[in-house]
Amino acid sequence: MSRTAILLATALSGVALQPVWAETAAPAAEIVLPAITITTVASRKLEDRILASGLIAPVEQVSVVPLVEGQPIETLNADVGDIVTAGQVLATLSTASLTISQSQLQASLASAQSSAAEAKKTAARTAALLAQGSTSAANNDQAQSALIAADAQVKSVQSQLDTLALQLSRTKVISPVAGLITARNAQIGSIASAQGNPLFVINRDNALELRADVAESDVPRIAKGQTATITLAANVPGLTGTVRLVEPDVDVTTRVGRARIAIDKPELVRAGMYAEANVLVATHDAVAIPVTSLGSEGAESTVMLVKDGVVHRTIVTTGIRDGGWIEILTGLSAGDTIVAKAGAFVTDGDKINPIPATTN
Repeated sequence: MSRTAILLATALSGVALQPVWAETAAPAAEIVLPAITITTVASRKLEDRILASGLIAPVEQVSVVPLVEGQPIETLNADVGDIVTAGQVLATLSTASLTISQSQLQASLASAQSSAAEAKKTAARTAALLAQGSTSAANNDQAQSALIAADAQVKSVQSQLDTLALQLSRTKVISPVAGLITARNAQIGSIASAQGNPLFVINRDNALELRADVAESDVPRIAKGQTATITLAANVPGLTGTVRLVEPDVDVTTRVGRARIAIDKPELVRAGMYAEANVLVATHDAVAIPVTSLGSEGAESTVMLVKDGVVHRTIVTTGIRDGGWIEILTGLSAGDTIVAKAGAFVTDGDKINPIPATTN
């Protein structure tokens, strides 16, 4: 029978027959495992850092007030922005009234000294007469008392002169410290008084610090001597500092503490600027994994550990985080293999086709 006749007979019978020249059926396809990127757990150096922010302020401000009350300001020798040295004259007060008082006291002193000299002669003469029996003891006592009173008067006037000399020396308003003048309230002609605003305010040694707010949880980790990188909105490059003290209290309302970070180059910044600090708390070698490898289930941190091509969900304890890396305290060891991305579609017990990451 011809080939055409065979096909026609098959079609008419309704039976689906394979052509006589057809091959046998192909075997079932093999299972293809998902290709999942893996990475190797390794030890690396991590830096533990704390982020804090706040305003820049002087380390210490010194108020300069007049030491003599009631005298008008005669001259001003310094202004805001000036760098001054300890002992420098910032202003002078009028000495006119004090000089007049000094002249009056000098005259009083001369008179008192003259009276004392006369009383001394009288006392000596009376004592001699008493020794000869030519005068009474009462007259001698009276002469000695007059001498004592005259000497006391001399000392009193001399003390007033010394006080006046001190006041005259204090009419020069002296800077007690070296530093930068940040405020001047003194004006020529105004009456100097210690009760109002200070004549000058000086930033001692022009030292500035960042008063940085620190989260309550980070306060126990920050300590004196730690270094910090400081960033300003003004974009001043390469600014560094050192924690000089950590305030002992935490604000009961905001729940933040405060660290004072001394700035290494205060000439590059100004008081009142806002700044952020990145404080280096510790540096050490640690077992670390990429942050992308870390997953979470409830309160637990997990990774997908890979052994012999099989995924195993593993609970880990984490430590410090440094950029894209996080420290693993427990659950993994250096050399372990894990899934590189926690979001990969694998579950505990899955078999995978592990593909090593190009970078670790």
